[in-house]
Parts: sequence; C-alpha cells; structure tokens
Amino acid sequence: MKILKKSLLLLFTILLLAVFYNYPKLNILAGYSSKMTGSSVFLAKRNLAFTDSTDTNFSPIDLAHNSVDEKSKTAKSSAFGLLTRKSVYREGFGNVLLVDGVELDKSMSIPQRSVPNNSTEFPYGNAEPKDSVFANIDYDKLNSTVASMFNDVNKTRAILVIHKDKIIAERYDTGFNKESLLLGWSMTKSITSTLFGVLQCQGKMDVYEKAPFEEWKNDERKNITIHNLLQMNSGLEWNEDYNSISDVTKMLFLTEDVTKIQIDKPLVGKPNETWNYSSGTTNVLSGILRKQFKTHKEYLDFWYTGLIDRIGMNSMVVETDMSGNYVGSSYAWATARDWAKFGLLYLHNGNWNGDALFDKDWVKYATTPTPTSDGWYGAQIWLNAGGRYPDVPKNMFSFNGYQGQNVFILPDQDLVVVRLGLTKNADVNNFLSGVINSFK
Repeated sequence: MKILKKSLLLLFTILLLAVFYNYPKLNILAGYSSKMTGSSVFLAKRNLAFTDSTDTNFSPIDLAHNSVDEKSKTAKSSAFGLLTRKSVYREGFGNVLLVDGVELDKSMSIPQRSVPNNSTEFPYGNAEPKDSVFANIDYDKLNSTVASMFNDVNKTRAILVIHKDKIIAERYDTGFNKESLLLGWSMTKSITSTLFGVLQCQGKMDVYEKAPFEEWKNDERKNITIHNLLQMNSGLEWNEDYNSISDVTKMLFLTEDVTKIQIDKPLVGKPNETWNYSSGTTNVLSGILRKQFKTHKEYLDFWYTGLIDRIGMNSMVVETDMSGNYVGSSYAWATARDWAKFGLLYLHNGNWNGDALFDKDWVKYATTPTPTSDGWYGAQIWLNAGGRYPDVPKNMFSFNGYQGQNVFILPDQDLVVVRLGLTKNADVNNFLSGVINSFK
C-alpha cells in the first residue's frame, strides 16, 4: 500500500509539473483554435463540424474543444478544460481573439466598402467570364498538373490559373468553391506593403524616410527606414517561431495591439545588413500606415478604398486586433478569384483596367532582392531570384502564406497562379513547371 501511495504521489507530481510547464502553451493552443473557429464560422460561413475537420484538425490544435454561439457570434476553445479562450466576430472587422482584462474597442465605424461590380466579367468585375480557349495550351496536360495537387500529400483547397486575364484552369477541393473565403495568412503582408506603394505613387509617402517612432530617436534604431522595414532588414530582434511561446505567438494570441510589440525590441544587427523574417515588422508597418491619417476611420477605410475594393477584391476582409489595427501580417480572407486579382495587379505593373494604383518602378522596387536574403525576398514579396524553384523562371515572384497560401506571378508567361492549401511542403516547383510546360 505504501508503494502504491508513493507511486500515485509521484504520478500526481509529474502531472502537476507537466501542466505547470505547458500551461502557457495551452493559452496559444486555445487562442489559435478560438480565433480560427470564429473566423471560419462567422466570416467564411463554414459550420463548426466542417471547421473542426478542415481548419483546426491538425496537431496539437485538434486537442482543443471548440464551441460557437450564433447569437453573440462568439467562439470558445477549451484546452483540456484547464484554460478557455474566447473570440468575437464583428461585422466589417472580422473575428478578434479577446485578451483577458482588456476591453474591446466597440466605438469604431465599419470600414467604407464599395458596391461590387457584378455586371462586368472577371477579372475586372465579378460576373462569370466567357469561355476562352488558347490554341497554344495543352489543356489535358494543364488539367493533369492541377489535379496532381489535390491529394493527401499536396493538400490543396483551391487552384486558379490565369493567362492573359483569362481563367484557363480552376479547381476546388471538396467543400470549397469559387465563393469560399480562404485565409491568406502571410500573403496579407503583401497587401500591407502594396498600400505603401499606393501612397508612394500618390506622392504622400517616401519609403526611404526614417521610421516615425519617438522610441527610436535617441539610440541606434533612429537609422531604421521604412524601406528597411519593408524589406524585413531593420536589424530588430524578433523570433518567428510558431511552435513555442515566441514573439510571433505572443503578438497574435496574447496582445491587444499588434503594431507595438516590435517597437520595443532592441537591435541585434545592422539595418540593411540583417534580413530576418518578422510578422512583427509588418504590423509595425500597419502602425506606420495609421500615422498617415488624421483619424482612425480614414486608416480603416484606406485599405479598401485605396487598394482592396479599388480592384474589385470585394470578398476580402482584413481582420483587426482588439485596438482596431489591421493585423497586416496575417489576417486577410478572400476568394481564390480575388486573390488572383491581386496577382494580376502586379502582373500589369499597378494598372487596373486604366486605373494606375502604382507604377512599374514600385514593382521593380518591391521585387528587388533584399540584401542578405539570398535572393528570396523583396518588399514583403517572395522572389525566385535565388533559384528557390529551379525549374521556374527566376523573375517569378509571389505572395506566400502559412500552410501553403500562394499567388505566383510569372511575367514572361503572362501568368498568375493561385494555390491555397494546408501544407507548405507541396511540390510547388513541379507544379509550376508543369503549368508552364503545358504551353506548346
């Protein structure tokens, strides 16, 4: 009996230590699950069962128990009954994860949105495009290449291939279609960057100016420019680790204002000499955008009037944090077709059916390799200059996001290829080369 009691006491002690050690991680686990559940159900209009089986069904997130309240538009996620996180959906702002002890700002006016153009055919409107066939495309080969991405290895939800403004291939996984909103994750960074291009084109911004933060004026950080931030080359400390309690997980799941967390970070390298991928940097840029406008309402509106609705990405919603700042690093939702419009804007050097949002100089700037990035990165845009995809042209560039969200722009082939999935390990090189090789 004494041995049994000692064994039980030891087991209880081990369990207690395990809970104590992992409790902070439970906060992230439940936070992620609540945020994704609420966004999927209330913004993307998927039901809870479907969400549990497609959006939160991977380890360790699948350990959380999720529930939703349709009346209050809230989602709760519990980690083993030890910790529960809550999120709430607000029309126009998306779903926001609540932070204990912080009051949600309910005073904001819904961002100004334009009326969708449903009479003009895609891509310059939302009406169904007319069928078009190009004699120089082997459609059997193209469709076979697209089909190869829909399996348990490549885990793709949507693919859209556009050539000369015409859809030449489009396919969706079971449960998804052309109306489905899909989270772009870090493709949102390219949205944030492009807003700087729009302001630069309007003569309202010079990206080579110093970053406008009083906190940096009395130390070495005073030399950091907006350009350095756009290229993720500021030298600021940041840990982008999604598998631990890190800077990025604290920012996304424990912070009410995502624009401030990296401002207090010290330099660990020299500006323009220390490339380091950082979602915190992009949200610092979202904060800088806020500083360009007299009112918060103008900042909220500009993302839509200056870019998103201006090119007819009417399905897109960029979610805010608790303080009402756009989470420019991570939280833009849109249909595959609207993500494709964003790619087409860059393919056409900023000209959208006669409306010049920015010019070729911005595209050149945004796709110029950042020093020390090995040719992988420009201004919040991924590059192939370093030959990351060996069988794809080196001037291809892309918007990329967590779990395999991609918009690829191939200027030489007049192509935009959208691939939205659930794994970054898909064979993208083989896929893109297959699309290119379907041209005779």
